[in-house]
Amino acid sequence: MRITLLLNVDMKSTVNPGSMSIGEIARRFGLAPHVLRHWESVGLLSPSRAVAGRRRYGADHLYQIAVILRAKEAGFALDDIRQMFVAQGPTQRTATLRRHRAELAKRIAQAQASLELIDCALACDHEDITRCPHFQAMVAERIGLDAPV
Repeated sequence: MRITLLLNVDMKSTVNPGSMSIGEIARRFGLAPHVLRHWESVGLLSPSRAVAGRRRYGADHLYQIAVILRAKEAGFALDDIRQMFVAQGPTQRTATLRRHRAELAKRIAQAQASLELIDCALACDHEDITRCPHFQAMVAERIGLDAPV
């Protein structure tokens, strides 16, 4: 199974991507600035500092933030995301990625099974779907019963 990750970081901006402020980059991703500060404190981001210590974000940060957001959607903990970023090569990332891939595949399969039950229920004309033989058969199949309840 091949999964494609599309990152929309909208590089066409009037803002110089090499010198975005925390407010500019937070708005670009719909985040509160404190989220970016927290990610910095746990080692996910390391913006450069300008005059008076103000954080400045470059184009690379756009991709890091997009990856952080996608990884969080996939169920990664911030520590696991950090481990991926600081890994000393692909081999170190592999164990974390394989574990999360397996967990995500399991959640996707569970969601697909739930979607199929919902679709079956939507197609049912019975007053009480729990008494519908077709729906009972689908539920029995999902929970491993030999025959409908």
